[in-house]
Amino acid sequence: MNTTSVGKDKARLSQLAENIVRSEIIDLALEVNERIGNGEKIYNLTIGDFNPNLFPIPEELRQEVITAYKKGQTNYPIADGMPELRAQVVNLLKQRANVDYSVDEVAIAGGARPVIYATYLTLIDEGDKVLFPVPSWNNNHYSYLSSAQQVLVETTAETKFMPTAEVLQPHIAEATLLALCSPLNPTGTTFSKKDLEDICDMVLEENAHRKTTGAKPLYLMYDQIYWALTHGDTKHYCPVELRPAMKEYAIIVDGISKSLAATGVRVGWAMGPESIIRKIRTFLTHIGAWSPRAEQLGAAAYLSNLEQYDAFIADIRKRANDRLTGFYNGFIKLKEAGLKVDAIAPEAAIYLTVQFDLIGMKTPNGKVLEMAKDVTAYLLDEAKVAMVPFYAFGASPNSSWYRLSVGTCKLEDIDEIMESIRLALNKLS
Repeated sequence: MNTTSVGKDKARLSQLAENIVRSEIIDLALEVNERIGNGEKIYNLTIGDFNPNLFPIPEELRQEVITAYKKGQTNYPIADGMPELRAQVVNLLKQRANVDYSVDEVAIAGGARPVIYATYLTLIDEGDKVLFPVPSWNNNHYSYLSSAQQVLVETTAETKFMPTAEVLQPHIAEATLLALCSPLNPTGTTFSKKDLEDICDMVLEENAHRKTTGAKPLYLMYDQIYWALTHGDTKHYCPVELRPAMKEYAIIVDGISKSLAATGVRVGWAMGPESIIRKIRTFLTHIGAWSPRAEQLGAAAYLSNLEQYDAFIADIRKRANDRLTGFYNGFIKLKEAGLKVDAIAPEAAIYLTVQFDLIGMKTPNGKVLEMAKDVTAYLLDEAKVAMVPFYAFGASPNSSWYRLSVGTCKLEDIDEIMESIRLALNKLS
């Protein structure tokens, strides 16, 4: 072996590859799963997914997908999306979300992620600015991949971590894309009608000005993947429903992954102006991010019966809300007992926003919790509870807030989890 060549053969990667970072959420989940695999008992409330034993997909959907496979529907899907599914998506959104799109304004993909990425690639030139609130899911990574400049606006508990037109306004004039999500991942909170109307009016006003100058429009990417999973009196609103003129500027991201507990079935879609959707489809074609043909046809057949869809949605809402309410009540009891925790009442999705205001406190062995990461580690080591800190979603490094996910949690485990948290908190001084 020629030792003089050692080190010279190291692969030279692109700058994009050299500087890309892994998902902080996935890294935390891997650490937790490794510890569970080593026999440690940990309550894993990190992942935005469903335990299929607790939250199975609709049986009718399962059978429709199986039927499609049995009929030999295993070749390439139509690149634009199977027409049967696009028609049912249009009908679903018209009947249940009060928005009206044509089949030519729908792009189908293998889940919501590809259409989000393709939306960035379709709208963003290198150096364009993407405006989004934090905490938020993955916009930092998509901005990096599309060579965009990130403009972050940190939200607060006072607005349930939802952005307002007031905090976005100072940055609107320089942005090409405004990326919003409601119900919001990671908080499970939603826009009020008034707040979303104000944001839509701001976008429309900005675009009216840009038309006079010939500037590139300001687009809104609106991720509503959790919209069917609202709880209590919470109502979901879509920008195009509130302000029909937004149809010219909005790309709506949606799918069955969350509403039908079907994260692994991989059927997502986007709705928007036909000229934009056509380009999104082209990107999806080149990267092969299609939803499998059988899954598309199975989803189309399932969505053709909205009565069975409604029944499933009502059931999954109740079961998710029972868990969220159980945890919320548990945290409020701890707060009332004087412990330094808090929670925001659940509104939607499978997430509860909880607070551990523990920085500066001492553990039983005298270690001071100096940073939010110390708090996260203490909760994992002492309470055996894993949650995702908001700093993993772009919030300040010492944010005291966390995402608690209930999709893999048994209802009967909640009291035990809350007691474990209580015992761990009572050990701090």
